[in-house]
Amino acid sequence: MQNGVNGHATETTTQNGGSLYLGFDLSTQQLKGLVVQSDLKLVHEAKVDFDADLGKYGIEKGVLTNPSEGEIYAPVAMWLEALDLVLLRLQEDGLDFARVMGVSGAGMQHGTVFWSKQAEELLKNLDGSRPLVEQLGQKAFSHPDSPNWQDASTQKQCDMFDACLGSPEELARITGSKAHHRFSGPQILRFRQKYPSHYQQTSRISLVSSFLISLFLGRIAPIDIGDVCGMNLRDIKKGMWNEDLLELTAGSREGVGELRSKLGIIDEDGGGILGTVSPYFVSRYGFPKDCKIVPGTGDNPSTILSLPLRPSDAIVSLGTSTTFLMSTPEYKPDPAYHFMNHPTTPGLYMFMLCYKNGGLAREQIRDALNALSPDPIPKKSWDLFNSTAEATPPLDQHIHGFTARGNMRLGLYFPRPEIVPNVPAGQWRYLYNSSTNTLTPASSSSPAASSSSTTPTIIPADARTILESQFLSLRLRSTALVHPQPSHPVYPLGGASRTLPPQPRRIYLVGGGSANATLARVCGEVLGGSDGVYRLDIGGNACGLGAAYKAVWGVERRRAGKGKVGGDESFEDLIAGRWDEGRFVRKVAQGYREGVWERYGEAVRGFEGMERLVEREVARK
Repeated sequence: MQNGVNGHATETTTQNGGSLYLGFDLSTQQLKGLVVQSDLKLVHEAKVDFDADLGKYGIEKGVLTNPSEGEIYAPVAMWLEALDLVLLRLQEDGLDFARVMGVSGAGMQHGTVFWSKQAEELLKNLDGSRPLVEQLGQKAFSHPDSPNWQDASTQKQCDMFDACLGSPEELARITGSKAHHRFSGPQILRFRQKYPSHYQQTSRISLVSSFLISLFLGRIAPIDIGDVCGMNLRDIKKGMWNEDLLELTAGSREGVGELRSKLGIIDEDGGGILGTVSPYFVSRYGFPKDCKIVPGTGDNPSTILSLPLRPSDAIVSLGTSTTFLMSTPEYKPDPAYHFMNHPTTPGLYMFMLCYKNGGLAREQIRDALNALSPDPIPKKSWDLFNSTAEATPPLDQHIHGFTARGNMRLGLYFPRPEIVPNVPAGQWRYLYNSSTNTLTPASSSSPAASSSSTTPTIIPADARTILESQFLSLRLRSTALVHPQPSHPVYPLGGASRTLPPQPRRIYLVGGGSANATLARVCGEVLGGSDGVYRLDIGGNACGLGAAYKAVWGVERRRAGKGKVGGDESFEDLIAGRWDEGRFVRKVAQGYREGVWERYGEAVRGFEGMERLVEREVARK
């Protein structure tokens, strides 16, 4: 046994308790570390808030911006400093690092980190007495910043990607997605074009998840099978890089080999052991020498690992972005959404919808309503927003008897340029007549009823309409993946159980917005959920928990062994066997409501028409 620099005892086996597993979530605004036991119980957590703790980097909401080019990015040095700080806070929370037997992590998808030619040597020879940022911050990277998923600087490159294989539809068929501003392929292409010398000085390109794992491994880690699908470079069905897309990104056929080398191999076993922890963490924090490092993955793939998700279930992540996730054996790519490899289970895919304007858009309306109140309200209080949304009837239609009368109020609320639909920042309001299928600009108490202004006028009905807008978009685009469901036996409709229209069985809410009961209720009214709407109630955050569970599975799964019948224990089987339904999830809303859900179904057609109308309006300008 030896003592680390912080006084931790370092062992190769655990003592004074069972094994612990550490998962990380490196997101836009925070780095979170969560520790679970083998039984999945959360026992420690800590976070670093970039604005509050590392504001010296000049960031706001975790990022730097260059509005003239649409660039949004983060300094990699800040993440290095955050990692040491979050580990220190876990130590202060009482974590005995000597019991940590496995580490995995998740990173916001699509972001790229560009390693210098010195990086491997620097990672291999880290000094445990000095912080990471001091040793890596200036020399380990060919470029100091990593583009953020909110970046909108790559429209030209996206057009090139969509055209490369003939159409956005073909690009989606091959790679799982059409070209998007944030995707790594267009970002790498722009990086090579804008910073050619930096590109030449780059030895390897990591995604944020593999960057994080590289630090723990002490060498550059491979990109994993799930996160690679957020690059627009991988042929998902063939399981290999697409040569034409590599050539586009590299700039020539001759440059493809160099780009392949920079990207490295893809790790196809989500639970494989990459190696043991870097001596830096053994010396500095007291990790055991035999602590295993399990591949990381993207934040969205990691989120679906936070519970034993059935194919008919959906996760709605209500964070900075709004994200809709499903696990499915069906591969049905379309330019309107994303398909990715499942991060742990061959034969399954992850269906994803992602919107930049999630929490930021809701907060903009919350703050505006609070500012208009004649009574003093704490700036970040949701009370007025929630009460206003609940006082507004669905679609702002008034009910006479059992009939909803009047036009349906619809809207789009984008403080930042949006991905789907692909439109600039702005706000638009319309009234929809479902009988005639017509849309007209909405009247309001302000002169700007329908506006692309980034500082729009807010009206009270916006509190409900923005929630409906976000959930209607999810419903519109997930229709092909949901199936008819039996009504829940506790809530038989019409006095008897019957089959309900296509919708999710369960909807699980995660992310900061999941604690808001109003959001949960409106979510269920719009999207349904034959068995209801649930909140992951294990503490911490879903993405970080998924990473910690991945570490548990990677280290403790039963392996078939040479010559044995059957494969290794699947992630789903291990987690389901240790999952405590009553302790880990809580029902927060009814879900499907007969009549209300059908009315929102009528609104879907108007919502789709509104999006097309706005896209045409934007294209004319």
